[in-house]
Amino acid sequence: MVKSVYIHIPFCQQICHYCDFTKFFYNEKLATEYIEALSNEINTNVNGTKNKVNTIFIGGGTPTSLNMEQLRSLMQIIDNKFDVENCKEFTIESNPGDFDKEKIKLLRSYGVNRISLGVQVFDDAMLEELGRLHTVKDVYSTINQLQQHGFYNISIDLIYALPNQTVEQFKQSLDEAVSFGLPHYSTYALQIEPKTVFYQRHKKGKLHRPPEESEVQMYEILKNTMHLEGVNHYEISNFAKTGYESQHNLTYWNNEYYYGFGAGAHGYLAGKRTGNIRPLPAYVKEAMKTGKPILNTEEISIKEMVEEEMFLGLRKTKGINKNHFHKKFGFSYETIYKHAVSSLIQKGWLAENASNIYLTDQGMLFGNEVFEQFLLEEKDLMHVR
Repeated sequence: MVKSVYIHIPFCQQICHYCDFTKFFYNEKLATEYIEALSNEINTNVNGTKNKVNTIFIGGGTPTSLNMEQLRSLMQIIDNKFDVENCKEFTIESNPGDFDKEKIKLLRSYGVNRISLGVQVFDDAMLEELGRLHTVKDVYSTINQLQQHGFYNISIDLIYALPNQTVEQFKQSLDEAVSFGLPHYSTYALQIEPKTVFYQRHKKGKLHRPPEESEVQMYEILKNTMHLEGVNHYEISNFAKTGYESQHNLTYWNNEYYYGFGAGAHGYLAGKRTGNIRPLPAYVKEAMKTGKPILNTEEISIKEMVEEEMFLGLRKTKGINKNHFHKKFGFSYETIYKHAVSSLIQKGWLAENASNIYLTDQGMLFGNEVFEQFLLEEKDLMHVR
């Protein structure tokens, strides 16, 4: 069963200097054409109406950069195809300052029950350096407006290890973020991605991230602060009050199936992963013509499924449930990973209890090195088939 739906809206009022997602400057005519193409893609790939799913996530880009008519059309498309009324979690991404009363009421009327706000940092100078349009004042007014209209399940994104950011500056920004008492926080260390403004500056020696020891210190402060606030660390980069963990993102980390619609969107259906065409005109043309604007399809072998189960599952602080692994694949993780797990436990990067294997605090700092230990050769699975 496909449990989740991801829908990508690639439009932004401004392109941030660090962002490498599929995005384009908002243009009313292009956005209207895009919604029509998106509708055709969804209708072609999802049979019937009112399909039951657990989560819907509208990401971007900035979905709320759409005008009222376009946003209403998008919501109507979703409402026709999916049983929104019984959907556990319906999230839309937005930026502070994007909302007015009408948009908030529209989203509420169509069953949206969770807002993910791209705040990034509580510092106006750093926001400008990131290429963001909003100010700290906009964060306060937006959260206040959302809460006045009944939205309390609000998540905010924070980025740390920003150019020239000190540990003390990060701590001040974090303290301001948790003062809202929100139920969910997503936090990421800045990554310098190709094809971004920051990448070009970095190549020219004009942009410098804080030293690695400062980044580690920021992460430790982050974890300690959230713990003191009663916000649980449930995934490497995510913190939530009990019951407010992102159900949509857990679909990814639990390695479960999901639809992916829109330019550059990725989906995971039985036995295959798909990636859509990224350039906007090419996406619109193919989505209107065939309803299947797919750039590539990757058949997922048992080897890759097992590897992904480990990579994704270990991102959760609870880690991987041994019984669930056995039930899903028909053999124990120890059959192929006993040596790797023992070695990582000796290093202090992994730990285990009766039911689970999970990353230690130190292991979270070396996540990629840990995950590398779970890459397999085809011969590793010969004796379990």
